[in-house]
Amino acid sequence: MEARSLPAALELVAGSGAGLSPEKRAVLGASLLLLQRDYRFERVWFWGCIQGVRGAYYIAEGLGPDRAAPRSRLYSLNCVEWSLLPPAAEEVVARAGLLQGRFQGDPSFEYLYAGISAEDAERLFEDGEQPVIKEEARLIATIELIDRAVGIVPRGAFVKTPLGSVHENRNFEGLSLTEAKKLSSYFHFTEPVNLKNKTLLEKADLDPSTDFLDSLEHDIPQGSWAVQLEKGGTVVVLRSLLWLGLTFYHVPVTKQYGYVYFGTGEKNLDLPFML
Repeated sequence: MEARSLPAALELVAGSGAGLSPEKRAVLGASLLLLQRDYRFERVWFWGCIQGVRGAYYIAEGLGPDRAAPRSRLYSLNCVEWSLLPPAAEEVVARAGLLQGRFQGDPSFEYLYAGISAEDAERLFEDGEQPVIKEEARLIATIELIDRAVGIVPRGAFVKTPLGSVHENRNFEGLSLTEAKKLSSYFHFTEPVNLKNKTLLEKADLDPSTDFLDSLEHDIPQGSWAVQLEKGGTVVVLRSLLWLGLTFYHVPVTKQYGYVYFGTGEKNLDLPFML
């Protein structure tokens, strides 16, 4: 969610029971603006918080002119001092995907892979390399996985230029209440997968400038999103059941939208059996 509108945005997602104390909100609001100035980001988003056993990671994302370009990610243990995270390499994402259990809250903590199969060890680690991974690397991979799976935006909020860059749509005035209650009105804000598999006939009705991302309506498993009306029906809230703690909000007929994550950084692997 946008750093400049953080206090109001956090109020709109407070129905999920997660949030920040007034002290944290005040410190974070000032800290993110300084972060934007120091790193010369065009925009800064507060991504959320991953709660560990002994501490929490507060995450921010810095954006440049091209919104589709890789985002700069930073974390803080106290909402004041920020550390820049390296880009998420695919091998790091694959290694972290095998880990289960809570984060510790210590970036230097090392996880030792116990019970890893010989096939996975050969695929993920070079000969002679010890099968360990630091928690900072796991943090990088977890943020990337959550953004890919459940980082979403309303349809029409962004436009794709003929040159391939993605920018905020200045003409976007929000979804109508009827459209805002449909999963088809929201897109994954990441590289599309299902769109590439559509036939030319299916693409004929799509606007290439706005329909360049994957819609939520075909997410697997079906039923992995909960859509609710809150604040007297004035706010549409989507909650992910796959990554518990991810909450998206949109105020219909306005430009107010965003998502935030407050959770343990663990995927809900039991979801298929819960539906």
